[in-house]
Amino acid sequence: MRKLSWIAIAVLFCIFSCTKIDTTNIGSGLIPPIDGVTTLDTTLDVISTDFINPTNDSLKVYKSDDHVIGVINNDPLFGKTLAQTFFELKPTSYKFSFPGGASVIPDSAVLILSYKGSFGDTTVPQTWEVRELTESLKKDSAYPVSRQFATGNILGSKTVDITTFNDSVKYGLENASNQIRIKLSGELANRLIKQYDSTAGNAYENDSLFRLNFKGFAVGPAAGSAGNALIRVNLLDSNTKLALFYNYKIPDSANRSTAVSYFRFSTGNISTIPVSASSNYIRRNYNGSQLAANLSDNDNNDSVLFIQTSPGSFATIKIPGLSSLQNSIIHRAELAVYQAPDVSASDMFAPPRYLLLSGYDSISKQKINIPNDFVVNSTSGANISQFGGYVIQKNIPDFGTVNGYVFDVSRYVQGIVTRKEPNLTLRLSAPSNDSLKYTAPYPATTASSYYLMPSIANNVAIGRILLAGGGMKASPLRMRLRIIFSKI
Repeated sequence: MRKLSWIAIAVLFCIFSCTKIDTTNIGSGLIPPIDGVTTLDTTLDVISTDFINPTNDSLKVYKSDDHVIGVINNDPLFGKTLAQTFFELKPTSYKFSFPGGASVIPDSAVLILSYKGSFGDTTVPQTWEVRELTESLKKDSAYPVSRQFATGNILGSKTVDITTFNDSVKYGLENASNQIRIKLSGELANRLIKQYDSTAGNAYENDSLFRLNFKGFAVGPAAGSAGNALIRVNLLDSNTKLALFYNYKIPDSANRSTAVSYFRFSTGNISTIPVSASSNYIRRNYNGSQLAANLSDNDNNDSVLFIQTSPGSFATIKIPGLSSLQNSIIHRAELAVYQAPDVSASDMFAPPRYLLLSGYDSISKQKINIPNDFVVNSTSGANISQFGGYVIQKNIPDFGTVNGYVFDVSRYVQGIVTRKEPNLTLRLSAPSNDSLKYTAPYPATTASSYYLMPSIANNVAIGRILLAGGGMKASPLRMRLRIIFSKI
């Protein structure tokens, strides 16, 4: 499908091609002008290959992260995705009781989720089900996305219209927006409001007894549901809660009062405050997708690269010509990657906010930072704004405005040509809750861990992009390494 001719393969090993590239992003006043004698300009070809991440099942979603719920039934590039969320909502203190004692009369129970955003086609409604967990979650554990939990009866269902999630909700007891509201069964309302109480041995006496009587909720698409989007919800946000509506007799009066009590998600101290547990199940299915076809064609240099946010796919990048470069002064070395034309008309699927360019330690089986260029400061964190990785938009002749990512690897290349440091096989991925084996710039040798949380990188499962790879035929979009240097 994307085979290179023997001529193109030979070009991969050409050391220098002193032809100025007009589409470069390099423009710093600190870089000397290219005159073809003192300062030279070259590009090196790359070999790029697609992979599905073998560690997908071990990715974890933590309590403070946005969780995803929904179904993608038709992404022509990446196939299908199913996402369910399991969680506990509980009283914020014990012993818990409703006002009014025996006079309380249940009205209804509504599960409310805080809406934080969407990914995909929001015009297609989805049918969601709320089920009761029959298997307990551990409040001190973070579960991998491959973990599912046993559920029982359906507590409620709703056809959700994503386009209305930003609408305001106004009624006598609340005025809010960005809520997903699902009415639950009268049986659950009666159980939680009328049957459970705080007497010795009953559900509201303490957290252990409540968790024994009610293990939590599972929310996800119904089997066979339509839909083509994932929805982000945040469990810690004040908008997420179980609303229990009821009325009770006002003491010393013939009148009754209408009220609501809220159960919430808590991450308080495990020993003193009831802590809630959660898990996010995410399943990718690539059958019939363009990614699956691309992986099966045995091409050693892919013309297009399929990058999907974790749990997803990544690409390896090799630059053989770096090993043959003579010692030079490297003013700038820049790896630029751009979005490839997508004939599937699937612009509804947004690109990842952040791509990570890294190396890989095959012994420890960990990503490693690009030596000397990806630098972490103890106070300000990683130098991503200088090194690169956040999505940008660039106007490319004949293609218009495209998404892209640019990486400054100048010091890495300098280390290769001057100190004969290793020419690494690089990785390009869209991480979420990932980590790097980090080593500070030369001459440091001690490694530590650096964590790429969603606030730095990507929300779990949100974002995917088709990139132009090293095997693409002559095109301004083709991935390549550009170097501006001076001979010594």
